[in-house]
Amino acid sequence: MAGQGAARPLEGEGTDLPLEGIRVLDLSRVFAGPLCGQVLADFGAEVVKVEHPARGDDTRDWGMRIGKTESTYYSAMNRNKQSVTLDLQSEEGIRIVHELLPRFDVVLHNFKHGGAEKLGLGYERLKAIKPDLVYCAIAGYGSDSPEAGRPGYDLVIQGESGLMAINGEAAQPPLKFGVAVVDMMTGMCAAQAVLAALLRRGRTGRGGHIEMSLYDCGVLTTSYYGLDAMQLGRDPQRYGNAHPSIVPYGMFEAADGPLIITVGNNVQFEKFCRQVVMRPDLADDPRFATNVERSRHRQVLQPMLIEAIRAFPREVLLARLAACGIPCGRVAGLHEALTGERTRQAGMLREMPHPVAGSTYTFAPPYRFDGQRLPIRNAPPVLGQDTRAVLQRLLSLPDEELAALRDRGVLTLPGEPA
Repeated sequence: MAGQGAARPLEGEGTDLPLEGIRVLDLSRVFAGPLCGQVLADFGAEVVKVEHPARGDDTRDWGMRIGKTESTYYSAMNRNKQSVTLDLQSEEGIRIVHELLPRFDVVLHNFKHGGAEKLGLGYERLKAIKPDLVYCAIAGYGSDSPEAGRPGYDLVIQGESGLMAINGEAAQPPLKFGVAVVDMMTGMCAAQAVLAALLRRGRTGRGGHIEMSLYDCGVLTTSYYGLDAMQLGRDPQRYGNAHPSIVPYGMFEAADGPLIITVGNNVQFEKFCRQVVMRPDLADDPRFATNVERSRHRQVLQPMLIEAIRAFPREVLLARLAACGIPCGRVAGLHEALTGERTRQAGMLREMPHPVAGSTYTFAPPYRFDGQRLPIRNAPPVLGQDTRAVLQRLLSLPDEELAALRDRGVLTLPGEPA
């Protein structure tokens, strides 16, 4: 199943990672494609990220700067990878990709529609070089769509797919999600598709051509809200931090700060009224006896709940809720959450060495196998830091040829200015 020549273990790599021996050539940039590549890298694949020699991935210039060539945005999608610079607009850059290809199992890209073919990187061209290649192309819209040529951007897709229409408060305009949720969903779905294709290849020896579109994944992300809209024949109401069909369920303000309360059934509501907010009258009111009735009388009940909850300090409410078995939690600030004991215990955030900044924070993979979290084998790479090592290891290019390619602007070499 692995490509020609076993993938070398990377620094800190475990001995039994699920995708050890798989090589991925990541030609993508920004979010969805790089996230797909990062997932595969987390699982143990050797992922070689190909970037423009001068500017690298666009996201190296997005977010807060880390060192000279990294940013917070870039770092969120590119751990456990190696960075190689190649000018894919040059014949020599494309030649090197073609020469590398037999040693790789997977190619990822998010070129504009028809762009890969113009460069000589289309599926049919690469399949001729590597017949069992798993090839994953990510675009804004399907290749058979009349809009195939439109560029795909997360915020545009959030608007077009109806996602913004389900987010935010009812009295406010449609609202985007806080993170690029369409890109994230597309990247994760793309990784699932690549894993399925690799599994099929292991069974049949056949590769395949995967197409992922942001619009498809945006529509999928509407989930039960989307199906509600189809049943209703109109947009469902937006509820902000509340739940569309469970009451009380959402964010509430205690006397000294916000908390989450999720009363999931009628027994919990009884306990909530009598033992948490000390309002037995609400439990005895037939309008609120069942969740169906509470939802129907939401506009009457909600102000009462807000008033009752605001009468108590947050820690008092949390203790009472926990004693009743009602799921609850504090609403933390982002920095508070990331520096808190829960995140520390989980090991989800690591501080790693950086050649320029001294150190940098990196999220850990969320996956646990056999009781162990998958490792961070290396921090998001400096632009082009692995160009020499990868091309010499896989193609045996001598220093003289690498220097000549550098002089012609085809690539950059580590330790030298771009």
